Amino acid sequence: MADTYDILVIGGGPGGYVAAIRAAQLGFKTAVVEREHLGGICLNWGCIPTKALLRSAEIFHYAEHGESYGLTIEKPGFDIGAVVKRSRGVSAQLNGGVGFLLKKNKVDVIWGEAKIAKAGKDGPVEVEVGASKKPVVEPQNPVPKGVLGHGTYKARHVIVATGARPRVLPGIEPDGERIWTYFEAMKPKAMPRSLIVMGSGAIGIEFASFYRTMGAEVTVVELLPQVLPVEDAEIAAVARKQFEKQGMKILTDAKVAKVVKLGDGVEVTVEIGGKSEVLKAERLISAVGVQGNTEGLNLEGVGVKVERGIIAVDGAGRTNVEGIYAIGDVAGAPMLAHKAEHEGTICVEAIKGLETHPMKKTQIPGCTYCQPQVASVGLTEAKAKESGREIKVGRFKFQANGKAIALGEPEGLVKTIFDARTGELLGAHMVGAEVTELIQGFVIAMGLETTEEELIHSVFPHPTLSEMMHESVLDAYGRAIHM
Repeated sequence: MADTYDILVIGGGPGGYVAAIRAAQLGFKTAVVEREHLGGICLNWGCIPTKALLRSAEIFHYAEHGESYGLTIEKPGFDIGAVVKRSRGVSAQLNGGVGFLLKKNKVDVIWGEAKIAKAGKDGPVEVEVGASKKPVVEPQNPVPKGVLGHGTYKARHVIVATGARPRVLPGIEPDGERIWTYFEAMKPKAMPRSLIVMGSGAIGIEFASFYRTMGAEVTVVELLPQVLPVEDAEIAAVARKQFEKQGMKILTDAKVAKVVKLGDGVEVTVEIGGKSEVLKAERLISAVGVQGNTEGLNLEGVGVKVERGIIAVDGAGRTNVEGIYAIGDVAGAPMLAHKAEHEGTICVEAIKGLETHPMKKTQIPGCTYCQPQVASVGLTEAKAKESGREIKVGRFKFQANGKAIALGEPEGLVKTIFDARTGELLGAHMVGAEVTELIQGFVIAMGLETTEEELIHSVFPHPTLSEMMHESVLDAYGRAIHM
């Protein structure tokens, strides 16, 4: 006889485990099916371990420039094996933490690969769990006690939270040796002396920043006209200037036309401005986006609508088939862990019958943890103008902020965009030190429908980087004090 649950979540990543814990809090009998790692790509191969790598690079950078702070430091070096080991250790610790949280909340964990066998109005959804077809990349931490066997499970509600994987372009398939995805780039056996990064989104630029800081010669190839294509053009231009100042070579409006593997690296033909250029490097990182893991779930077989690899859902994660929901990367952009977590909460609370509000995607912040950091929320200046509104734009440079100068981080910009008629904050965009920690202030302001008046009359502490947020608002209305 099949085990029966109120809610069964397929996928133990940020969206899945958060949805499961919230479901348990609301009194639902809950289980998670996971084929490989609790915490998903974000915790094991994305958000968390990359930040550990970037932290090592940041400290190495400061050690190399100790004299700028009046310090005498013997020529610093690094052990790439130890750097990677620290990064993997951080992931392992948090992986175990997710298992602890699920156990604490009495959520069963079913290890294996799930397929939806039956769904519809005539009864619960049936899910078959078998052996994973995807080999586990690294040994698991001790798994939480719970349901561990393969078999058939029933649930009144099934939430698909299976995440995403690197997008692969034909002819440029990763081989794990010379052509890498983020999996291989995160744990190099040796530090390459040179590499080419294909794609300048958050993933590509973070790896480009890490490897350049650690001494590799780095070339970034971007198909679109600007680096960091989703960011405000002015912010992206400031970031690009700093990247190039660090010695990074950046090619925009450039297409990778051909990749040839050599004995000791790769030869990449790039088309740019109607001409071809041949680049050589030891490694190529393919960072051209991700695609949802919708295959193998039998979604089409049970009638779930899937459009261009994305599961179609409403504002509460409901699909067109009763009892089946989807959250996170498989439910569409933006493909971010914090978006998945919030979608999981909305979905479960809607199942419970609580009052919920569809997520406002324009209020989801984006962060890139390169050097300098980039963070944003809301409309870019170009998008605000396209909306037909009259706007006011404020700017404040890091070089006019006392804390930034004291930190030795005088390069950066804070930019705010307001509706000129209503004072509504339409967007905020930053580049510079610690902006990924500052952006939440503007996220909260937008969520509370704060206008320029409240922001102008807010008191920001001194000396802090956050004062630039205030000054940027003031500048939009011709009232900036410190520039």
